[in-house]
Amino acid sequence: MNLIALKRHRFPPDVIRYAVWLYFRFTLSIRDAEELLAQRGIEVSREAVRCWVNKFGPLIAASLRRRKSPPTGRWHLDEMVVRIGGRSEAPQ
Repeated sequence: MNLIALKRHRFPPDVIRYAVWLYFRFTLSIRDAEELLAQRGIEVSREAVRCWVNKFGPLIAASLRRRKSPPTGRWHLDEMVVRIGGRSEAPQ
């Protein structure tokens, strides 16, 4: 993430990263990302958020994909069914 050049922008790099992260992480609209930033006291236009998403979104996604660990043979189950005496019992 540090390799992405965020210089020569009006807002600090942390604000830009946060806006792009909000947009992609929670699948928000650009307007929603703008409103969430406004609630935190950061006044930014929809056009600025849109430009940041278009410019930095693919770079951030690529850097996240590079950092993602490869899949392993370990599985984690959320739910399970236990058979006792031929009858299925689901957890309550």
